[in-house]
Amino acid sequence: MNIGDAAERSGLPAKTIRYYEEIGLIRPDRGDNGYRDYRAADIHKLRFLQRSRGLGFSVEECRQLLALYEDRDRASADVRQIASAKLTEIDRKIRELTELRRTLETLVHACHGNERPDCPILEELAEGPAVQS
Repeated sequence: MNIGDAAERSGLPAKTIRYYEEIGLIRPDRGDNGYRDYRAADIHKLRFLQRSRGLGFSVEECRQLLALYEDRDRASADVRQIASAKLTEIDRKIRELTELRRTLETLVHACHGNERPDCPILEELAEGPAVQS
């Protein structure tokens, strides 16, 4: 099937599919005319990648997961390790976002929001400690 069919069946834009090919995540066959020829196995990999990216895995983590998926001699502990590391990273990001939300909420409540020029939000941005992301 061509890239348009692959895009429709996988739910990914053709541009993303081309990118995944460029970085070696998928390798569709090429016809005599040089056009890509996607097989059912390629569509399965594309869906796998789409779900993995949807869960927040980086491209490199997806590469590792795909390699483990294709390795029938793998240990599930290897897969679990990658997923556990991602879970730890997500928990860290949630903590950071929760703290950012608390800080911003405090600033919003401190601002009177009237016609006067004084504003604790701007004062904090100008003088407060840098927020790390």
